[in-house]
Amino acid sequence: MPHPHRLPGAPEFHIKLPDGGGEARGYLLTEFGGNGTHKFVLLEGSLVVAEAWPGLGDHARRLRAELRASGGFADAPATPDVPGRPEAPQRWVATRDIVCNSPSAAAALVYGYNASGPEAWRTAEGHPLADYLSTGWRAPRKAWLVRGSNVAGHNLVRRAWLKEGFVSLSGAHLPPLEEADPTKSALRRYVEDGYEGAASYSQKRGLVDELHAFLTQMRVGDTVATIGDGRLHVGRITGEAVQTSSPGGLSNLRRAVAWLPHSHAYEELPQEVQQKLSVQHDVVDLTGVLDALDGLTGLAERTEPAGAGDTDAHPAAESPAQRELTLPEVSEALASDLLVHDRAWLAEMRELLLDERQLVFYGPPGTGKTYLAMKLAEHFGGGPEQVKIVQFHPSYAYEDFFEGFRPMEDPETREVAFRLTAGPLRELADLASREGNRHVPHFLIIDEINRANLAKVFGELYFLLEYRTRSVRLTYSGDDFALPPNLFVIGTMNTADRSIALVDAAMRRRFAFVELSPRTEPTAGLLARWLEREGRDPEPARLLDALNARIDDPDFAIGPSYLMKPGAYREGGLERTWRTKILPLLEEHHYGEGLDVAARYGLDALRERHP
Repeated sequence: MPHPHRLPGAPEFHIKLPDGGGEARGYLLTEFGGNGTHKFVLLEGSLVVAEAWPGLGDHARRLRAELRASGGFADAPATPDVPGRPEAPQRWVATRDIVCNSPSAAAALVYGYNASGPEAWRTAEGHPLADYLSTGWRAPRKAWLVRGSNVAGHNLVRRAWLKEGFVSLSGAHLPPLEEADPTKSALRRYVEDGYEGAASYSQKRGLVDELHAFLTQMRVGDTVATIGDGRLHVGRITGEAVQTSSPGGLSNLRRAVAWLPHSHAYEELPQEVQQKLSVQHDVVDLTGVLDALDGLTGLAERTEPAGAGDTDAHPAAESPAQRELTLPEVSEALASDLLVHDRAWLAEMRELLLDERQLVFYGPPGTGKTYLAMKLAEHFGGGPEQVKIVQFHPSYAYEDFFEGFRPMEDPETREVAFRLTAGPLRELADLASREGNRHVPHFLIIDEINRANLAKVFGELYFLLEYRTRSVRLTYSGDDFALPPNLFVIGTMNTADRSIALVDAAMRRRFAFVELSPRTEPTAGLLARWLEREGRDPEPARLLDALNARIDDPDFAIGPSYLMKPGAYREGGLERTWRTKILPLLEEHHYGEGLDVAARYGLDALRERHP
């Protein structure tokens, strides 16, 4: 018999045990537990994991022991062995209904370790229990974008919102809403019923999220923004959500708004704000750029926003200066450390990074491409903490680089499942976009960038490399993502390997390409400067210059880094390095030509002609 205080409208929820170990079932009660959340009934017949894992809370551990001792948990029948399936963990079965203090407490009884009940318990359709709960704690003040410049072809921003002081959603097919703050599950039912045949499954899912944000997540005092006629209008929400009738059903759901009298041209907005505004939903959470909006409007300091009225542009209110993204100037110490005698070249690299955000160092092997990329990234980023290095290879894919589902073992249950996992670019982008980090440069170094299938690795990120003020919907997570403006990318590319030397035009357009060649600055003369600083004989630099003068293809010129290692200056080290490192490269270059490589490029031959 159902519990007399079962929460109306909430379905039965399930938890699947690992390795085919059965399931637990339960439902919510109207009563609240000691922590302010709904109590939860674990139903008779539910299966639970018998082993209690390290880290399980003391209360849950005691309750499991008491239930076991009192017979509330009994040994479950053994599961028949299935070939190829791991052996299921030992299980207990609930011999009666068990009232728990919260869904999370019930989940801890089931799993034997602490878990989030609102996410662990799911309906038969896979919806989380959280959708059936009222909104819990949220930030004291949030910011929202609500679009209204094209609602069924009508510009409500110009026609109604700014003049009459409100913001709205259509909600034309919704029934009368009885709850003041409807849960997502209630809204899902309304949308499924009201929009049957009028919207696709994807449109319905997006509409539920937008209605939930507008009706339940928004609060009086929140900042609201909208775009109209190419300008950003900002105001403060002053009223609760109301449902009313409107011509054509264009604005049935409304919130009163006190709009500020001045607006801002879209193209003059900070880049981080433009990125958020490019998300293609009717309601977008802008709390991540709330400080930037306050900096534009001074809204945080206003006790009473100005009423709706003149919407022409006026100077923004005075606000504290925002820390801007920049790169440190090139120092004499950096130039000296890198042995670059022309500081103007390093200054140009700084300007290229500020303008393009992405560049590639390309050239033959041994020209210090990776070393230079790391040193510049650490200098401009303020240290190695803001630098991440990856190396591309032929099997590298989007799932490795950005995000994808990968098999991972739960450290507690030992269950292996595919979980969405962030790659190095996603991790660095998330770090760079954290509040307080947005003015700090972060660098991603991609070594051997042309060894992977770049279109496959970058996917939709190709677009973001060129359009840093826009966002795209991601393939796996479904998040709206933009590359933060303080994320810089430096790639290195080897031109000696003809099989990988070419990159497509899309890549060329998105990166600035800088050549590092032994015949041009700053690589030319680098070995001589290094030898002078180390107090060594300058002969290796003369021999290297003579060698490169004999090589007819600049892509096969030999870089100085082969001769900038301690091993080259031990007894016999120069000859050994020449024989095992340099001549094999040239033999490959002249493969099939019948050329005596040692006679043309060997140390003895070079010393004879350049004593």
